[in-house]
Amino acid sequence: MEITIRNAEEKDMDQLKPLMLQYIVDFYQRPKPDEKDLEELILALIHNPSVGKQLVAVKNDRLIGFSTLYFTFSTTRVKKVAILNDLFISQEWRGKGIGESLFRKSEEQAREIGCANMSWQTAVDNVKAQSLYRKMGGVDANEQWIHYEMNL
Repeated sequence: MEITIRNAEEKDMDQLKPLMLQYIVDFYQRPKPDEKDLEELILALIHNPSVGKQLVAVKNDRLIGFSTLYFTFSTTRVKKVAILNDLFISQEWRGKGIGESLFRKSEEQAREIGCANMSWQTAVDNVKAQSLYRKMGGVDANEQWIHYEMNL
């Protein structure tokens, strides 16, 4: 099975938007975002790789998955760090190693720009993702940190 993992490009917009909506609305059951806002996010990542990157998994010119990395800094590490904010594979392509490939490529890109680490989260009931992340070497850091969030 020939799958290509590469950085998202503007030509991917028409396929990437519905894939992201599957992730946002169908999978995480969040409100459907404004289409213009979604396009602006995709373009911001394409045109500002120092802020973040979106990678896509492609099979026969069809997008079947994506991951999103955001970059910030850690004062205590005195280095840049990566946040793997999203990793999503279309339902029919799950269980075929594509998530592993997207994860590894995300990890590789974070390492290439000198990130000290890559962190990520997943829902407590998303046991498939948790299994993948443990397989990839992820460690649950909740024993060290408490995650807080505030809606603005």
